[in-house]
Amino acid sequence: MLWNVVCFMVTLTYIGLLLVYWYGWRTTPETILSPNFTPSLPVTVVIAARNEAENILPCLVSVLACHYPPDLLEILVVDDHSTDDTTIVVDSLILKNNPKSPRIRLISPKENEKLGKKAAITRAVAEAQGSIILTTDADCTVTKNWILLFAAAFEHPKNAAFPASAMLITGPVAFHREQTTFEYFQSLDFLGLMGITGAGIHLGFQRMGNGANLAFRKSVFEAVGGYRGNNALASGDDMFLIQRIEQQFPGSVRFLKNREATVLTRAKPDLKSFIQQRLRWGSKNAALPEWPIRIALLAVFLFCWSILFNLVYSGVQFYQRANMLTCGALVIVQIMAKIAVDYLFLREMCRYFHRKDLLLHFWSSFILHTIYIPAMGIGSLVFKKFEWKGRQLR
Repeated sequence: MLWNVVCFMVTLTYIGLLLVYWYGWRTTPETILSPNFTPSLPVTVVIAARNEAENILPCLVSVLACHYPPDLLEILVVDDHSTDDTTIVVDSLILKNNPKSPRIRLISPKENEKLGKKAAITRAVAEAQGSIILTTDADCTVTKNWILLFAAAFEHPKNAAFPASAMLITGPVAFHREQTTFEYFQSLDFLGLMGITGAGIHLGFQRMGNGANLAFRKSVFEAVGGYRGNNALASGDDMFLIQRIEQQFPGSVRFLKNREATVLTRAKPDLKSFIQQRLRWGSKNAALPEWPIRIALLAVFLFCWSILFNLVYSGVQFYQRANMLTCGALVIVQIMAKIAVDYLFLREMCRYFHRKDLLLHFWSSFILHTIYIPAMGIGSLVFKKFEWKGRQLR
């Protein structure tokens, strides 16, 4: 009886969470770029790269294609101790770069310099000339209005639906060019994560973001001490910075809702790389300072875990020919509830980002998501070592 009550409560919590996120996303104001907007803020695009020889060129080409005054734009590529030809590719582009184009500079690691993305970004920010720092990843591509949208959000907050006190703005990241069911699952799951991110920031109860699409004032980064206190963690360069800025400057974190502000990247091609990525992401969860995020993560974990437990228990009861009516009915209600709110929320996200094709993979993604959440939740607590780009992390 107690177990049934617990399952009922976590089910209601999950339904409530998804409905709140759905409402929050729908009510998040969209940033509109005025055709008369003339930027005046100097912007530095920071790209931390480790072993990205295959991806860094398309990334830089897309940034160079952005509509932004060359004299106000600086592009810094920070090499995080690459062991492939990443620096050769960047140097080659620098030599070919048109003198009238934005300035590109490669920052190489110093001898005995700290390893990791946090250290790379910290050094780039220290050397940046721009007052606005805009970060993305080396395996991403951006739209032509990407920089303009962020600059407009900082320069004209009234028109961009931001208050004048905006210190950090995060934007959407999405996957593209999917080829397999597994990649479509990741793409649909990530769109849901973007909805949660935008809704949580808009409603003011949780602050999340992705370092592949993040903008902040250089002065604020320095004021909060950058990543001080979190350098030991392998992940979380984006989340810790966002929440630290929000703590010291309440109400200053915003989400840029606009399809043209979306940064595109590829999903992980295989299960091994996916698990390593998600374990690395999960390593920061217990250290996040905002308790609403930890509560939400726990609620989703318990709900999906209870579904799997009830499915297994019902199967055992059926095999033993015992009375499985109560447990079977409970798990059916849980599954139907998850289907309903998941589809409602994901349909809204797919509609906004013009990716209704992803809904064709809803059922396979639903099954994978229900299994993946409990597995990764337990895995992030058990496994403390993982690999990232040839580097063993703890």
